[in-house]
Amino acid sequence: MIEITDKSQCCGCTACASVCPKMCIAMKEDEEGFLYPEADASLCIGCGLCENVCPVLHQGDARKPLAVYAAKNRDENVRMASSSGGIFSLLAERVIDDGGVAFGARFDDNWEVIHDFAETKEKLVAFRGSKYVQSCMESCFVQAKRFLDGGRKVLFTGTSCQIAGLKNYLRKDYENLLAVDVVCHGVPSPEAWRKYLKEISASQGGENSALLCGNYAERKIQKINFRSKSTGWKKYSFALAFTGASTKGEQNAVLISHKFTEDPYMKVFLSNISLRPSCYSCPSKAGKSQSDITIADFWGINRVMSEFDDDKGVSLVLVYSEKGMQFCKSLHWDKKVADYSDGLKSNMCLEKSVAMHINRAYFFRKLSKGFNTAYMAVMENSKYRRFRRFLFRKMGI
Repeated sequence: MIEITDKSQCCGCTACASVCPKMCIAMKEDEEGFLYPEADASLCIGCGLCENVCPVLHQGDARKPLAVYAAKNRDENVRMASSSGGIFSLLAERVIDDGGVAFGARFDDNWEVIHDFAETKEKLVAFRGSKYVQSCMESCFVQAKRFLDGGRKVLFTGTSCQIAGLKNYLRKDYENLLAVDVVCHGVPSPEAWRKYLKEISASQGGENSALLCGNYAERKIQKINFRSKSTGWKKYSFALAFTGASTKGEQNAVLISHKFTEDPYMKVFLSNISLRPSCYSCPSKAGKSQSDITIADFWGINRVMSEFDDDKGVSLVLVYSEKGMQFCKSLHWDKKVADYSDGLKSNMCLEKSVAMHINRAYFFRKLSKGFNTAYMAVMENSKYRRFRRFLFRKMGI
């Protein structure tokens, strides 16, 4: 029976809960907002399937790619709406054209990030673009298996640990499955995201907002873009669009846009503060996920292939299987053969996990009082530490 005693040893992929024949494992959220499996011992039959499919307990072998590409979607509108080169959309549209289904991450009605599937190109739009929150998988593994067993082509995209969990759960290599993982810095806490969103929404017309005193009704979020290219691909922005009406019925809209280096949520994420404990020792990097294809931003493309860089986004595409090679041959895209070492130089997350921030635990202790409270406490604490080190150096201590 699966039992989590060390949270750094669980990536929350849901493989254990999905495979349980007695459905006695539930994914429950902890105080940090991450999901972990909890088994009902009274229903467990001791079959051991939950432990057998765990991607932390049973890791794949590290692999080197068969081919490496720098790639772009030829549809500029799609590429500009995507986080990097628009390759996910290209893969997904190809599968749907063949009568298949595509799995990916989207926002639900409450702006929580969930995994879901699409059977039409129109529904793919919701999956486009990075979402820096750990997605809730629900029953996606079970749904994917049903499609596969029914003979339909399936594209399943996710983080490396999610793909590793899926492959272990399936326990066989389906010819009609194309597994694609995205290179991952680490997954932030859904609870941190909720609190951040609640506070920034309140500032735009929620309870106690000054806007309410200015004859504005409550504004609602219309769109969220973690990787807006309005300021370029390399210097992307985090953007939220709000819509609403004044108390006089006049329509109004507000766009909040911060450079990724200035937005509080992105700063906490990129400082490795809000990540899941397992992300600091990821079990699925370096090809261990057993995916067919890995996609990422091709950071550093301006240094190795400047003629291919227009600051609108270029994807790094790593092909790990013969199935992936054949699939790529069917694509209509702009691509150039690249060296793996060039992709790795500016994207060390391909092979290495990030280091845990010294103030991570402090941040989550403060998070119960609100995102901004936690953010200010951690950032001020960091500034104080830097100032103290500077002062001590000056004093020769």
